[in-house]
Amino acid sequence: MTQELLSVEQVAERLGLHVRTVRNYVRNGRLKAVRIGKQYRIAREDLQELTGQPAATGPRRVEVSSIVQVDPVDAATANRLSTLLMAAVNGPREDPTPLRVDTMYDEERGSMKVVVLGGVAATTELLRLVEAITNDD
Repeated sequence: MTQELLSVEQVAERLGLHVRTVRNYVRNGRLKAVRIGKQYRIAREDLQELTGQPAATGPRRVEVSSIVQVDPVDAATANRLSTLLMAAVNGPREDPTPLRVDTMYDEERGSMKVVVLGGVAATTELLRLVEAITNDD
């Protein structure tokens, strides 16, 4: 893995500081640097750490957690709904992001809770499925 190393002059220019100020940061330990010969080199990650910029530049990950309560529902219907949701999650899907579903049925109250954790698109699809199944039209 190659690492981009910047000179003190380059860091000073990027930060709008004097070269001596950057050297003082290095000497005081405020900015990590490697000495190569008579010059300091600063890794891009160390500069980002100093400035508070995030080092990770990968794609942003967005997750959704949802709790859906379905009531009134009998045990047989809750069982069918749970089976259908598990099949939808474990079967082939267009969205490859992970999706987790847990269902709980409270027999005394005649209610069911569906907990969904996953990406926005996958969760939206599953919630639409729950709506279609539970719609009393």
